[in-house]
Formats: sequence, structure tokens, C-alpha cells
Amino acid sequence: MMAMKAKSMVVAGVMSGTSADGVDVALCKISPSQVEGDSPQIKLIGAAGFGYSKAVRAAVLQAMDAKAVSVAEISRLNWRLGEIYADAVVSALDQFGVKAALVGCHGQTIYHQGVASRYLGSDVRCTWQIGEASVIAERLRVPVVSDFRPADLSAGGQGAPLVPMLDYAMFRSAKVNRVLQNLGGIGNMTAIPAGASVDRVMAFDTGPGNMVIDGCMARLYGRGFDRGGTVARRGKVISAVVERILRERYFSALPPKSCGREEFGEKFVDRFVGMCRKAGASDADVVTTATALTAQSIFDAYRRFVWGHLGQIAPLAVRTEYVVAGGGVKNATLMEMLRQGFEPLGVRVRLMQELGVPAQAKEGVAFALMAWLTWFGMTGNVPAATGASRPVVLGKVTHG
Repeated sequence: MMAMKAKSMVVAGVMSGTSADGVDVALCKISPSQVEGDSPQIKLIGAAGFGYSKAVRAAVLQAMDAKAVSVAEISRLNWRLGEIYADAVVSALDQFGVKAALVGCHGQTIYHQGVASRYLGSDVRCTWQIGEASVIAERLRVPVVSDFRPADLSAGGQGAPLVPMLDYAMFRSAKVNRVLQNLGGIGNMTAIPAGASVDRVMAFDTGPGNMVIDGCMARLYGRGFDRGGTVARRGKVISAVVERILRERYFSALPPKSCGREEFGEKFVDRFVGMCRKAGASDADVVTTATALTAQSIFDAYRRFVWGHLGQIAPLAVRTEYVVAGGGVKNATLMEMLRQGFEPLGVRVRLMQELGVPAQAKEGVAFALMAWLTWFGMTGNVPAATGASRPVVLGKVTHG
């Protein structure tokens, strides 16, 4: 596709994350910058969330965690998710009374392997997001950009994280260091020193966000998540378990790095619960310890990698803000742990909505932006974050 001159468009960004709890749609007006070479202007029109049914969530989790799923099952799920995404976009457009000219759909990740392993005589890295884009394009009769990660992976990156492009475009500051944390199923962090150029952005997955907490809640309480962190508030932290896990290889590996259910899914939850039980933990203690693992993995990542990075680029006297988005912001116990941990470091904890984007809308906005960039032939990855050898145009276009 030949590059076109960029213009203003209303774009619907669609995201369904590793928590597999539903679909978030963000409707954005995206316009070229008035300053040549600067980031595009992004205005959020509105955002809406649509939960998966129990049956759909169960099917998605099975596809993610099962040792073997039939090709027929994955094919059916791919098409069913396309219908669900189309329904969600139509509902959001109706709710806010606008029409979209373009859709950016991340899809549902069912497998992500950012680090190479040997397969059929070759070192292979791979990623797979499903949700048939043709269904969305036919329903909306507009182009759909999907499958964003493979282009970065093919260029030597890990295919993740991709949200740093939005972080830099929308939230960088000339005067304040900003660390932007998303708490979805997986936690990911973007560190932007005050006044930094895009090649000085650091971003990586910190480890589990809500994934292990949700897994423990499902296992022990038959619930999908710990609403408000109420269960975690009742228990005590088994510190020895948290410390032991943080000594494992993923947490000490240097960025760029990414992870998913392959590292912190069902098998990990089995092992985690077993470790807690061996230490004498009650059900509530297990959930509290899982919550502490998320918080401590973030502090560990900040101390190991981010503090020095910010200090090298800007004076330590510069104020640092830690801005949180994603479903995890609804977990009051997790948020309190984060505030208590960052306070001694002089870091101010803020919510993404304070910067004008609702917490659960951020990733939808990110993929709206990336779809817009792709449509106009612009690169969308941040090689400093993903490890790619070069900036690349992301995604595949399905015409409506």
C-alpha cells in the first residue's frame, strides 16, 4: 500500500488483554501534528467496555492454557471473537453517536513467545492473536488494521510492548519523569525521562499484573478476580515465597523483555499455590501473596532498571510520576501496596485518568493510534522498547 498524506480520522481501537475478561473499545480522533516530525494529536471521544460471557472467557482461557486445542476449536474461536469485536465497536459508536473511518483491533493473544527456542531445526520466535478482522471489516464497512505484533517480531523485536508509542506521543513531559504502568493480566512499564527523545524510552513487561491474582481467585474461591482487593486485604504476605520467585530468571533478565500466560499462566499458578501451602498459607494468604508478588515485581523492576535509566538522562532531583492504568487500578489493596512502596522513593503515584484517559481505555487508544499510523504508512514500534533492529510499519490491513 502506498503511503498517503496523513489526515484527521475517527478511529476505533479494540483491545482484549491477557486477563481475558472482555473487550475495551476506545473511540479517538487522531490528527497529524501541526509541527512537522512531531507526534500526532490524539483526542479521546469516548470509551466503553464489554465483558466476555462465561462461556467465551472459558474458551479463550482454554486456548491460552491448554496443552492441546484442536485446530477446529481455534478456528471457531477466531471467527466468534471477530463477531464479538464487531458487536463491541458498533455498540460503542452508537453510544457516542459517531462514525469511525478505521478500526485498529489488537485481537486476543493465545500464544506469545518473544524469545527464540529450537523448533524443527531452527530458532523460532512467534506470536498469535486471533479475532477475524474480515468479520469486523464487513460489518463496519471500513478498513481494519490487525495483527500488529508480527512485523516487530520479524525485525528482531519481541513484538511487545507496543503501547510505548502511545505513551511517548501522549504522555511525555519536558519537566517530569513519567513511568507509565499498565496492570492488565501482565504488567508492563514505560519509563520516559523528562525531555527525552523517543529513542530514550525504556519499556518492558514487569511480570504478572492481575493474572496470578485472578488464577488464585478462580482456584480457591471460584471467582474471576478479587473485587476491590477485599480478599487480599484479609490475608498476610508470605514474604519467603515472593522473594524466592523474584530470584527466578525472568525478573533479572535485562530489558527489552516480554511475557504472558506461557510464563505466568495456569502452570505457574499451580506451582505458586503449592509454594504458599507448603509455607502454611490460608486461602486469603495465597491471594494476598499473589497481590504482593505483582507489587514487589514492579518495585524490583523499578530499582533494577528504571531508576538508573532516569538518572542517566535527567537529574535525580527531577520529579518522577508513576502513572497507573488497566484493570488493576480497581484493586484497592494492590494500589495501596504500590503507594506504600513508591512513597519512600519519592515517586508520586497517579491514575491514568488524571492525565485525561480512563484507566481501562489506554490500550484501546494505543491500538487506535497504531492503526492510524499503519494506514498512513508510518512506523509504530519503538525499537528501544521491543529490541527490534529498526522501526517498522505494524499490522495487516483488511479492507471493508
